[in-house]
Amino acid sequence: MLSVNLAIIIPFLAAVIVPFLYAKVSRKHIGWFVLIVPVVLFVALAGYIPSVAQGENYLNTVKWIPSLNIHFTTYLDGLSLIFGLLITGIGSLVIIYSIYYMSSEESLNHFYVYLLLFMGAMLGVVFSDNLMVFYAFWELTSISSFLLIAFWYHRKRSRYGAKKALLTTVTGGIAMLTSFIMIYVMTGTMSVREIITAIDPNHMLFVPAMLLLLLGAFTKSAQFPFHIWLPDAMEAPTPVSAYLHSATMVKAGIYLVARFTPVFGSHETWFWIVSSVGIVTLFWGSFSAVRQTDLKALLAYSTISQLGLIMSLFGIGSAALSMGTGEETVIYTQATFAALFHLVNHSTFKGALFMVIGIVNHGAGTRDIRRLGGLMGLMPISFTIALIGSFSMAGLPPFNGFLSKEMFFEAIVNVSQAGIFSLNVSKIIFPVIAWIASVFTFIYCMIIVFKTFLGPYQREKLDHEAHEAPIGMLISPIILAVLIVAIFFFPNVLGDYLLRPAMASILPSIGVEGMVQPISAWHGFNPALFMTIGVIAVGTLLYLSFKRWKRIYSLLPEKWTLDNLYNNSLLFMEKGSNRITSFYMTGYLRSYSIYIFLFFIIALGGTMLFTGAFSFDMTGDASIGVYEAVLVIIMMAAALAIPFAKSRVNAVLLNGALGYSMALSFVVFRAPDLALTQLVVETVSTALFLLCFYFLPEWKKENAPRRTKRNNLIISIAVGAIFVFVALSVRSGKLFETISGYFEDAYELTGGKNIVNAILGDFRAFDTMLEVVVLTIGGLGVYTLIKLKTTKEEQKLEDQ
Repeated sequence: MLSVNLAIIIPFLAAVIVPFLYAKVSRKHIGWFVLIVPVVLFVALAGYIPSVAQGENYLNTVKWIPSLNIHFTTYLDGLSLIFGLLITGIGSLVIIYSIYYMSSEESLNHFYVYLLLFMGAMLGVVFSDNLMVFYAFWELTSISSFLLIAFWYHRKRSRYGAKKALLTTVTGGIAMLTSFIMIYVMTGTMSVREIITAIDPNHMLFVPAMLLLLLGAFTKSAQFPFHIWLPDAMEAPTPVSAYLHSATMVKAGIYLVARFTPVFGSHETWFWIVSSVGIVTLFWGSFSAVRQTDLKALLAYSTISQLGLIMSLFGIGSAALSMGTGEETVIYTQATFAALFHLVNHSTFKGALFMVIGIVNHGAGTRDIRRLGGLMGLMPISFTIALIGSFSMAGLPPFNGFLSKEMFFEAIVNVSQAGIFSLNVSKIIFPVIAWIASVFTFIYCMIIVFKTFLGPYQREKLDHEAHEAPIGMLISPIILAVLIVAIFFFPNVLGDYLLRPAMASILPSIGVEGMVQPISAWHGFNPALFMTIGVIAVGTLLYLSFKRWKRIYSLLPEKWTLDNLYNNSLLFMEKGSNRITSFYMTGYLRSYSIYIFLFFIIALGGTMLFTGAFSFDMTGDASIGVYEAVLVIIMMAAALAIPFAKSRVNAVLLNGALGYSMALSFVVFRAPDLALTQLVVETVSTALFLLCFYFLPEWKKENAPRRTKRNNLIISIAVGAIFVFVALSVRSGKLFETISGYFEDAYELTGGKNIVNAILGDFRAFDTMLEVVVLTIGGLGVYTLIKLKTTKEEQKLEDQ
């Protein structure tokens, strides 16, 4: 069988090949090459199903950074296998769809490279067992999705949506990284498998790590209030929306919650946060979807709603970890099973609906519900697929969404009667919110079908005559529609081979055998069935009277929306950053130097002063001789005279006197190599100064204000004093033995009788060689500038 490590790498290798292949083959065929990748991976992963269903897991490790405990470790179990099959299976169908959807005039090489990068990153997320590798792939999904959302970058809305998605998900990713670091501090391991048994719920970092991890999950899976990025991400091409925003990227946060449920799920805080955020997101997404007039925006909010449903079920199911093996444990375990079931169902009906909406836009030229209607006769196949997908999402039989929606209702009703709900009001709130959200779900599903395909055909409002899509574009949604119906009639094939092994991964401490009954469409007359009947009845009534009550959406002013808050926050930050930048970016080198020196004074000087690092001990220093004193006086005089020079030539000469005096001091201290280097540097610098003066404008004395001169003097003295104090402190505070004793054995080690030559030619050979190269380049540069003369004709052209 194909190694999981290799399965992750293959999409990245294909992404490298695509640009070269694109240049050699017809643009219409590059998608068929890309299709090979997900198909092969899907078949390879499907080969693991029998063994994983028997409880076998697969671990592969490639050593990477042993010192930091970071390795490319992959772990395939029931949970990661479900997501891997969704990523590659839906990916295959999306690529088939994109071959016929995307125009050959598009930049298809970029499109498929981005898509393959995203596919590889998602596989890396679901199969990684190492926290740091997991995070690297997590952020790569954000980057590649940014590129896909902004694929039509010439559109302002595409750029806006891509930036919004990136800012939201990356912010959550940084929070998740902080959580991972805390987890490593608590457990001492980067392995997710080992963390489950090593975590201490009583550790002071346990709850902060949990909250930061959930922040990463909620931003990625568009949970309230971080859901605002998903509707704007719909500016991406429809194949991208069908892939990223129905089956893969938005499910990454769901996967994170499911994977870390064994780590944090036993804590009551996890239960309340995950289940409450999920329920609120379920309601708000469905409520907001009804008001949308763009079909793609409607599907975006429906995705938010369905993700909230799945998240709430995982939150409820986590309570099983804190229970024993009684009846309540069975209730919570069934919630986890329902979450996994709806996870798969959602990918099928939402993927099909996204593709149908793309077909409607392609065939009718618009997604605006107000301009559509009467398309059933012109687009019968699309209508059939839309009917199946919408009714499945609404939870109607005979479609798979009905089964998982019934299980959701049953879990909500049962859990409201369990002991974890200590307040009576909580027993009512969860089922009521879930039921109301389902009513709105039913309404927007009816809008998709009846407003688009039934009613009068409005040809005058369309750009062109509506028509059915080519068969190639219909293949993928037809396959998904068939799966929707097939899962309804044969749900236990999915349950036995995929859902139960995945549930065992989420609840490893609980024996899941016997906890979940076989999936069936009929459970008798129970509260869940009555809730479904109520949804259909009330939903139908509200759909028919929508014009009478839709005014409730205008009660919330636009300025109070989360989108407006996001936009105003960005505007505030942009204005603030512009003001700060304008304050210090003056355009004057003098100002930048002042900022640098002030930072140096405050940071280094302040730190050493408050830590007591300034310490001087000169008792062991040698006495200062006459030559040294004379040279120091000359250097001081030259340095003090430079600011008062009347011309540039005088300033250069004084600077040269300072440098040559330094060279003489090296001679006095018997350091000929340093003296020679200093002499060469001063000679080259002097020549460069004099050469540049020829091209500079006439020198004028600076008439700076006295206050500026005083400030410059203070800063200069402070910088010089800190350097002196640091040098004296370093000289006085020897913490280790000097290395000079090692070089005293130069003759035995190198055979050289001159210790300086031995150091330069043997101990520091590479350093010396590079110094010589630098000096040679500098000398050649000076020589070239001196010899380079511009003719009069060339000078005239430059002046023009």
